[in-house]
Amino acid sequence: MVAFSGGVDSAFLAAVAHRELGSDRAHAVTAVSPSLAGAEQADCRALADEWGLRWTPVETHEMEQVAYRLNDGDRCYHCKAELMNVVGPIAEASGATVVLGVNLDDLGDHRPGQQAATASGAAFPLVDAGFTKDDIRTASRQMGLRTWDKPAAACLASRVPYGTEVTLGILSRVERAESALHSLGFRQCRVRHYDDTARVEVDADDLAAVIEHRAEIVAAVRGVGYRYVTLDLEGFRSGNLNAALR
Repeated sequence: MVAFSGGVDSAFLAAVAHRELGSDRAHAVTAVSPSLAGAEQADCRALADEWGLRWTPVETHEMEQVAYRLNDGDRCYHCKAELMNVVGPIAEASGATVVLGVNLDDLGDHRPGQQAATASGAAFPLVDAGFTKDDIRTASRQMGLRTWDKPAAACLASRVPYGTEVTLGILSRVERAESALHSLGFRQCRVRHYDDTARVEVDADDLAAVIEHRAEIVAAVRGVGYRYVTLDLEGFRSGNLNAALR
């Protein structure tokens, strides 16, 4: 049973599992909650249709947990624990093992969610196989998977600095701001939430394009409720809010 977010890693894992085991023994499951962008859920459904995956969306309820909403350094632990609480019994009923698309590059970052998944009996086949992110992208391209060059994605809560409570309103605002940036052609971007300030991150190669489209970006991001729109000159860095924990 593959925890399938639609990102590069879990998409590769789901595709390989279904090709090797068949739909009777491989099952992709997507956790649906306010922290999953609507566009990502739609892409999971589209990929399942395109690749013939046995796919099921299931609702998770991490937002109902005070410990998750408080957003301390262990927020991801509570999220993955909730995922396993929901998906685990489904897997157990069919004698399946829950597998996650964790790769070797993920092991060096602060990811308490991996501890929660391991404690609940999940496995990391890509780690066992010695795959890095680059390996996954290369293999995905060789297999003809359109996800091979998909930008890195993470839950919407990862845009909220630790110590700031995660709310439905914040998640919605971030999602709408990033959707606006995507519509302007920025594939890889983040909108980090700092109260009434949005800190925009794009790939370093796209910094000049941000200035070129400054007026449209400001209008779009202010349009979802931010007062100030700032640009991070270091560019996009996955998981950079974890620096506050070091």
